[in-house]
Formats: sequence, C-alpha cells, structure tokens
Amino acid sequence: MPDVAIVTDSNSGITQSEGKKLGIYVLPMPFFIEEELHYEDIDFTQEKFYELLNQDINVSTSQPTPADVTGLWKEILKEYQQLVYIPMSSGLSTSCDTARALARDYEGRVFVVDNKRISVTMRQSVLDALVLSRQGLSGAQIKELLEKTGMDASIYLLVDTLKFLKKGGRITPAAAMIGSVLRIKPILTIQGDKLDAFAKVRGTRQGKKIMLDAMQKDMEERFAKERAAGQMALEISYSYGQDEIVDQWRSEVQAGFPDMTLDESPLSLSVACHTGPGVLAIACAKKVSDVK
Repeated sequence: MPDVAIVTDSNSGITQSEGKKLGIYVLPMPFFIEEELHYEDIDFTQEKFYELLNQDINVSTSQPTPADVTGLWKEILKEYQQLVYIPMSSGLSTSCDTARALARDYEGRVFVVDNKRISVTMRQSVLDALVLSRQGLSGAQIKELLEKTGMDASIYLLVDTLKFLKKGGRITPAAAMIGSVLRIKPILTIQGDKLDAFAKVRGTRQGKKIMLDAMQKDMEERFAKERAAGQMALEISYSYGQDEIVDQWRSEVQAGFPDMTLDESPLSLSVACHTGPGVLAIACAKKVSDVK
C-alpha cells in the first residue's frame, strides 16, 4: 500500500483532469446557481459559469458537506496508509475547520493542512506536498513543513468591478456605487488568511504596473534570500475569457522577472463568485520542497 496521498479542493485551480495526471485527488467545490447546486469542473464549465455571471444570475458559494469530504477520504484510504488534505485557508473559508474536526475520527491517518493559502499559492503547496510524499515523508511531516512556511506567500489581484465584492459583503453598496461612477478598479492583496484592499486605480494599465512594482518589492525585500536561493515560485492567475489580455500580462510579468519560471492557472469558480470577470493576479510562494 502506498504511503501518503495528496488531496486538495478545486480552490487550488487544479482541475480534475490535471489532478489525475499529477496523481493528486481534487475535491470539487460546490456552488449555487439560482439555488441549484453544482460542482466545479464536474457539471459546470468555466465558459458556462462566466456566461451566467455576466447575466447577473444569482451565484453563491458553499462548502463541501462532511459526507462529500469523508466519502472521498474513505475511498483514498482504501489504497493509501495516510492522506494529506490541503483546503483553502481557514481565514477565507470555514471548510478547513470542518475538515480538521472530521480528521479527528481517522486516528492519525488524515492530516489537514491550514497553511493560509488560496488559488495559485495553494496550488504550489499541493505540488510541494506531492514531491515530499514521493520523497518518503509522512503525513505529519508534510503538514508541519507546509504550515511552517504557509505565510511565505503573497498575492495581488486587480478586480474589474466592485459589484461582486458588494454582493459578497466585502464592501458597502455605497462604496460600490461610487467606485462604479468613478470607474475605480481595486487592487486587493492576500497575505496569509486576510483579504485586504491594497490600492485603487483608474485603469488596467496602471493596475498592472502597481502589482508588478509590489511584487518586485516583495522579491527584493521580504523574499530576497529565498529568491537568491531559487526557492520562490512566481505565478499568475486570471478569470476566464480574456485571452489577449492574459497573453500580454504573462509577457509583462515574465519580462519583469526574467530569471524566474512563471506558472499559471485560471481562478477557481469559487473565487470568481466573489471577484467577478476581468481579474488579473500575480503571486509568489516559497517552495517547501526546496527548503526541507
């Protein structure tokens, strides 16, 4: 029986097909379209989701049921001695706390990681965990390493509209209205388990420059030693349906960091519910598999 399976949820941006290729199990996140339950990458595509989002259809997120979570775990534990489960940050969702409570019934076979990450930084944690498991580390050792360095990550995202942040209760209706009239685009940042405002800009061009400058500062100051040692991952993410803009963003980021490999993945539908369409993001994260 293999030692340790690596499990995550679709907030990581890892699709079902990619998970199968990598040897990673991906729990699809549930969401509601007009009160009808759907599952990401199972019965709803990115294309269909954004089509409805742009039509002002009521879309909301949910968390997996305990039965969904434990059902997947039980199937995996038929083939593996242990599993490491990496959900989105506990500061951004209650699904992590639920999973940790459920894990107590598995007598040391399930290790739930709360390393304060989401989207592409969470994806890096999953890929690190896969490497560590193949190197023979136990579930407990992988959990310890991921949580020890979980805060060593940074995300900046440029949001096209304030409408979806208003729906999710992140800003007031009055602030959203003023922002729409003035055509203000917010730049948000995620540092650990907090989503905060970072800057306000009047256009995409200015927004991209501010995000690139912020990432350069992080790399030169906060993560200088790790970057010099080749221990930092650089990533971009984006919402569906803006291929030309993403191509340009990819080129601009790579030009800003020519010495680094650039990874990417689309925003998960659960994240897009709150940010809406037209999002561009840049992120970095320490690679645990290179620092153990």
